[in-house]
Amino acid sequence: MISYAPFWQTLDKKQITQYQLIHKYNFSTGTLDAMRKNKSITLNTLHDICTKLDCNIPDVVEFKIEHK
Repeated sequence: MISYAPFWQTLDKKQITQYQLIHKYNFSTGTLDAMRKNKSITLNTLHDICTKLDCNIPDVVEFKIEHK
C-alpha cells in the first residue's frame, strides 16, 4: 500500500500549507487530491515534489506491504 503520511508530516515540519503548495510551489490540485487518497503518482511528480520541497523520497512516500 502507498502512504503519503510522510508528505503531510514534512509539510507540517516545514510549515507549508496546501494553499502555499498550489500558489507558491505550483503544485497541481489533482496531484494533491491523488496524494490525499493515497493513489499512485509518477516518478517525475515525486522528483518534482522532492526538488521543490528540498527533501528526499522517504520524506514524501512510504510503501507498506499488505498481508493477505
